[in-house]
Amino acid sequence: LAPGLATTPAAQVSVVTHANGVDFLLKGAKDAYGRPYATQVAQLKAKGVKFEVCELTINERNLNKTVFVPDASFTPSDQALVADLTNKGYSYRKP
Repeated sequence: LAPGLATTPAAQVSVVTHANGVDFLLKGAKDAYGRPYATQVAQLKAKGVKFEVCELTINERNLNKTVFVPDASFTPSDQALVADLTNKGYSYRKP
């Protein structure tokens, strides 16, 4: 994400997460090298990247919003948000 933002500074990026994809936004989550994801998320958020967590996933997994990093935002439905963003001209990319 960071290189793309450097070459296209006006780009708007939203990372919409659901199911196990929300795990990197949990407080204390670390990458394979032991680095906290929260640091990377904060750096990207400072560049304008939005991180959205599906509330349906939160409910299905019996999680609470307080277990997520402060840089996470919440959306009632990941699918509805993706549809809305697509209608607004965002392109959809799935890793």
